[in-house]
Amino acid sequence: MRDLATLPKAHLHLHLDGALREQTLQELCERRGTPAPQLPPGRVYSSFAVFMDVITACHDALASPDNLERVVGEVVEDAAADGAVWVELSLWPGLFQGRLGPDREAVQLVLHSGHAAAARLGVGFGLMVAANRHLGPDAASRTARLATVLATEGVVSFGLDGDEAAHPPAAFEEAFAIARHGGLLATPHAGESLGSDSVAVALEALGAHRILHGVRAVEDPTVVARLASAGVCLDVCPTSNVRLGVFAAEDHPLATLIERGVRCSVNADDPLLFGTSLLDEYALCRAQFSLSDHQLAQVAETSIDASGAPSALKGSALAAVERWRRSPV
Repeated sequence: MRDLATLPKAHLHLHLDGALREQTLQELCERRGTPAPQLPPGRVYSSFAVFMDVITACHDALASPDNLERVVGEVVEDAAADGAVWVELSLWPGLFQGRLGPDREAVQLVLHSGHAAAARLGVGFGLMVAANRHLGPDAASRTARLATVLATEGVVSFGLDGDEAAHPPAAFEEAFAIARHGGLLATPHAGESLGSDSVAVALEALGAHRILHGVRAVEDPTVVARLASAGVCLDVCPTSNVRLGVFAAEDHPLATLIERGVRCSVNADDPLLFGTSLLDEYALCRAQFSLSDHQLAQVAETSIDASGAPSALKGSALAAVERWRRSPV
């Protein structure tokens, strides 16, 4: 079998606060004089409170410039080690709670750290700035304006995080219009806790270029056909979907979506929280979903082409994927 670590790919669905290395989280908690959270066996969370204990510790660990620079650098390192040639990290600026200054300065710190690490490793880096649904449409529009202002510094996409069921996507139409007008890719979460209707609204109201998760589109063949026809990419995270009970492992629809012509990328979502990595997800797709090397190369090509990477990087990376596909087994 071909080595999946050498398959050039992009990591497009990756949350900063869920991507710390476990050892780094422990060290940073010790420095703060606080106990590190206990990660549950198999990363199966018995309650929302246990999940939030880990998330809160991650947020606290990112609350200094030095810590943030270290974590962003390690996240880029881990992705590059898994074969990523482009890392599109997702960030909700509010997670810092003002502890790193105004949101603009905090985002610029992440951009600086990400670009520095990427340059050192010879890969590309871009940032997805995300709004949080629970703060409402007006706050989302303000975040979209911030994201567009920083487009020249490396923000490439605009996301939408939070409880999809409590705050469906239609309310955020204005924010995504601002982002698209500012030249950013529209990349909301949809089709995870809500079904195919949420995916349809993300297409219609938000003008989605990519949809983070989107897997429940499979519930409606019409929506699947629309995704395939429009060429919209689903940034799929199989382990996350299984851990959170969206689908049982044996029922995950990734292979079905690909067979029906939907463009899909494969991603880790929150590597720390779910005990996975970008490379693990590709290996899972080979072993559990029986994706062939040709299909895995297609997934990698989609991830690169649908990313916010510059055209020169896309061209060289796609050529490298083709060389991988033609390499001997």
